[in-house]
Amino acid sequence: MKTLRMYFGTADNDRWLLSLRYPKDGLTTQEIQNAMQAIIDSGAITTGPVSILSADIVDRTVTEMF
Repeated sequence: MKTLRMYFGTADNDRWLLSLRYPKDGLTTQEIQNAMQAIIDSGAITTGPVSILSADIVDRTVTEMF
């Protein structure tokens, strides 16, 4: 399972994380940055992000043993 993790800075100089499962394959850095900026610009999260810090995609594989 893949997870897109987007890290933002807050007004309190803290880190704020938004994790989204199942991001589309082939996302570019520019697409992720644009999405993060749109989240900031929307103002939809009142105590949330004010700056972009970083982003990563985690690809996790689970193997059932029994």
